[in-house]
Amino acid sequence: MTNEKLLEIITSLEVEMIEHRRYLHEHPELSSEEFETSQYLQKYMQALGLEINLVEGTGFYAVLDTKKPGKTVGIRTDIDALPIQENDNNLVQKRQVKSLVDGKMHACGHDGHMAVVLAAAKALVNNQRDLSGKVVFIFEEAEEIGGGIHQMIEALEPLNIDAIYGTHLASFMDTGDICLDAGPRMAGSVLFEFDVIGKGGHGSRPDLSVNPIVALAHIITALNSAWNNQLNVSKTVTLGITTVHSGSAVNVFDDSAYCGGSFRFFDEVEGAKSLELLKKVAHLTAEIHNCQVFFRDSTRLGPRPVINDDNLSSLAIAGVSSLFPNKVVNGIDWYASESFYHYSKLCPTLFAFVGIKNNELGSGAEHHNQYFDMDEAALMYSLGASLKFIYDYLNN
Repeated sequence: MTNEKLLEIITSLEVEMIEHRRYLHEHPELSSEEFETSQYLQKYMQALGLEINLVEGTGFYAVLDTKKPGKTVGIRTDIDALPIQENDNNLVQKRQVKSLVDGKMHACGHDGHMAVVLAAAKALVNNQRDLSGKVVFIFEEAEEIGGGIHQMIEALEPLNIDAIYGTHLASFMDTGDICLDAGPRMAGSVLFEFDVIGKGGHGSRPDLSVNPIVALAHIITALNSAWNNQLNVSKTVTLGITTVHSGSAVNVFDDSAYCGGSFRFFDEVEGAKSLELLKKVAHLTAEIHNCQVFFRDSTRLGPRPVINDDNLSSLAIAGVSSLFPNKVVNGIDWYASESFYHYSKLCPTLFAFVGIKNNELGSGAEHHNQYFDMDEAALMYSLGASLKFIYDYLNN
């Protein structure tokens, strides 16, 4: 398919794609509760003549079989929203589209991801004469909590997919800029939660109690020192202590203090090392203050880094550069984590970043933020990059 023809297809789908995005933005559902969202998506895919294959939970996939021999490529979207109360405004003005559900918001771009995959499905079904092989459309539930990926991987394994493509709209990139670099693109993570156990008592006599807050404060200080002195500075591991709490009265020492957070890394060895360092520092520091530390079961190595395949990256960069001259950018990575890395257990993968930042419009707020918004003009670039990759991969 020529670039001119592909651009015509993209342009013809833009209005409908934006309508999908706006509906989905107005009707967000939280992780593993995407019942109406899933039905909306399934209904559209069925209208295209595609059979729905349900996966345990709310996720599903559909397959376009061209009936011509060839490779099998997957394209994936996440479908869940976040428990955030959306602000009426974005960064500079009243937002054009707002969630109709209190306390729930598409604050990460998943509404855009879904809209793009629906548009890609329509384009590919209507123009399948230009394709060979198969396309698998993957709708993954509960990406924000990693609650749908394992059953999806199990369901997809028999399909023998050759490559899987995914996209994340990115608020830190200008509208339409596209990054398809090879190598690590999104970070792995270590999630941690632990309790420091002391001895409660009256606030007037710290000597008769064992204050877990003091011990935890020293643990946090020691962790920051250890990060500077015991981890490889060329292999950055970020330390994110995000929640600390203890006690409920000003004159009472509580028995325990809680701490939770995460580390992010691109080097798996250094990521595993950071977890062991956390445990060592916490236990030894607590012992000095006559306390104990108990790590909760949630403390573990979480998602691994998302790593783009070299060959898929080269193919995509060449194709998208020809479709959208001067829109491909390089050298961008992101310290957030993504369940997309799991798909690399099935086949080579490629994860694209597409910019949605427009200072005049007011989009560009951090992801997972009440002011998060997107420039909908970015959707056509995301759709174009997706379709160009799929056509080039299947017909190469």
